[in-house]
Amino acid sequence: MPANSELIDTIGLIEKEKGIDKEILFEAIESSLISACKKNFGTSQNIRVSIDRNNGAVNVFAQKEVVEEIEDATLQVSLEEAREINLEYNIGDIVEFVVTPRDFGRISAQTAKQVVVQKFREAERNKIIKEFKDREYRLLSGVVERIEGRNVFIAVGQNELILLPAEQIPGEQYYVNQRIKVLVLDIKESGGRGPLIPVSRTHPDLVARLFEQEVPEVADGTVVIRAVAREAGHRTKIAVASLNTNVDPVGSCVGAGGQRVNVVVNELNGEKIDIISHSDNPKEFIAAALSPAIVLAVRVEAGGKAAKIVVPDNQLSLAIGREGQNARLAAKLTGFRIDIKSYSKALEEGFISNDDMLGDEEEAAPAADAAVVDEAQYAEAAAEYYEYDDDDYDDEYDDEYDEYDEYDDEYDDAAAEGDDNKQD
Repeated sequence: MPANSELIDTIGLIEKEKGIDKEILFEAIESSLISACKKNFGTSQNIRVSIDRNNGAVNVFAQKEVVEEIEDATLQVSLEEAREINLEYNIGDIVEFVVTPRDFGRISAQTAKQVVVQKFREAERNKIIKEFKDREYRLLSGVVERIEGRNVFIAVGQNELILLPAEQIPGEQYYVNQRIKVLVLDIKESGGRGPLIPVSRTHPDLVARLFEQEVPEVADGTVVIRAVAREAGHRTKIAVASLNTNVDPVGSCVGAGGQRVNVVVNELNGEKIDIISHSDNPKEFIAAALSPAIVLAVRVEAGGKAAKIVVPDNQLSLAIGREGQNARLAAKLTGFRIDIKSYSKALEEGFISNDDMLGDEEEAAPAADAAVVDEAQYAEAAAEYYEYDDDDYDDEYDDEYDEYDEYDDEYDDAAAEGDDNKQD
């Protein structure tokens, strides 16, 4: 076939700009031309397509095996005929005959174009994947570019990221040109449609990254975020510890007059954030995790997976929280299954022993009676949970905790649904 300098120039340009080895492009085009040849010319022969690396000329060769007796002339050639071409051929060797179709130039040009475009797109996808693989679970700031159905597409530089419905804070409104901070999740391949770069506004790590951005002590590692439990749009509990005894981890995150934590709260549209000190002592950690409620006693059960908690009578609802939220978040934060009872009920049932009290036994009853409660918080919590049922709470806790553990499965389903919506 005639030389094709345009093909050589195009492949050279792609190699230079996109970093794709030109040999990979040549091999991909040759492979595609084999399929195109069989499809368009209906040949059943074993064929090989070769592109001259210097001038771009394309040739098609039929490959036949040298045999003593021919059974299929399209796949075999006799030893005598083979040796007419080259005396060194023996039984079992492969002989190639040039069979380039007359109209193959047009087909090869179309196929080459398709392969080049495909490889170009693959290079773009690989570039995006490489860029964002190093940014998984990091905080990015972008601009809402468009909204399709419930999917929100966010522009970060020249790239487009997708915020799926499952990753959106409940009740949060989005609009075009809105500047927004998101957390990059795992990158998932989506075939020829390009890589799906999913981001989240609900992931617990988003809160951790926001504190890293706003609190210098967290950014430089002096204060460490040990755990985060979150119900997006409602409340987050974050446990922090200091590697420097002279630095208060909670105070560092709160900031003067609450300035630092308020920046995070505003970014999350008013989501409540409880910041507590992490402790290696399970009793102290669990008691802190149930704030703002006061905890009188904690008993860690054998096995270290469950704990019994006693709170003042007038703070039971506050400890459990509206719809069990406070206790549920405390369980997620600490990793303990939490069973809470009021002080009077615990005494009546022998719920715990004296050794489980966080203070002296003689101080427990006065503390239970004198515990001060935030009236606004208490009224909100008590609205639904003034009457507390152990079984109801246990059932609700099981359901909610299972849902939290299956976060990744929910994301996979939502990603598939969002990707289908985008395709439509």
